[in-house]
Amino acid sequence: MKWTKFLPLAFVLLFSVACSEEYIKKVLKDNPEILAEVIEENPKVILEALNKASLKYRQEQLKAAEEQKVKSREDEFKNPKKPELGKDRVYFGDANAPITVVEYSDFQCGFCKRAGEGAVKQILKEYEGKVRILYKHLPLPFHPEAGIAAQYYEAVGKVDSSKAKAFHDKLFEKQSELGQKKEELLKEIVKELGLNLKKVQDNLESAKAIVDADEAEAKKFGINGTPGFLVGGVSLSGAQPFSEFKTIIDRLLADMEKK
Repeated sequence: MKWTKFLPLAFVLLFSVACSEEYIKKVLKDNPEILAEVIEENPKVILEALNKASLKYRQEQLKAAEEQKVKSREDEFKNPKKPELGKDRVYFGDANAPITVVEYSDFQCGFCKRAGEGAVKQILKEYEGKVRILYKHLPLPFHPEAGIAAQYYEAVGKVDSSKAKAFHDKLFEKQSELGQKKEELLKEIVKELGLNLKKVQDNLESAKAIVDADEAEAKKFGINGTPGFLVGGVSLSGAQPFSEFKTIIDRLLADMEKK
């Protein structure tokens, strides 16, 4: 089939300002061979056009997502999320620090381990006395030992809060063993820290209630993956670099100085 056969129709489509979009769609729908022939005879041009259009679309989507992120963050600076900050919880850093970073985490999550060894430690070092970390729990369903690990952490905290911090660090150090050893690893760490295992286990039931409450709170705030953070009530998702936390913390501190 030759293109010349459709010249009158093409002329109408290209040059008639009176043609409506609906009309053009109808013509092409009724004569799909027009598009097929154009594509077959000009594959390189068509592919280049599609690639350019695809790239432009992705760039527009990224720009829109970034604009939405900026807007959402500004909204949260004005109306920060308000997680429960219990006095009896275990805090890393100065317990009386003015800014709290809440981390919703999972003891079997590799990204959580990376965040803990990287940005979180740097925050505590760079903002000593100004920022404290509250480790909360969001055990993911595909990490079967994360829930019981969270319960042991909170149970240890009820016995000795300083040992809970050590338990947290030890467990992440031995994260690769948790899937294989399961609860036995948790017991080993408790004993290694010099704690009475029975006293810790006696607190597991009440610890479970804490873990369940943390999960519910995370979901209420739209946090479904780990690690998820609330930096003074401002959301930050994933194992982000220290610079992302710094941007938020510095602004919070500056706002405090103005008040």
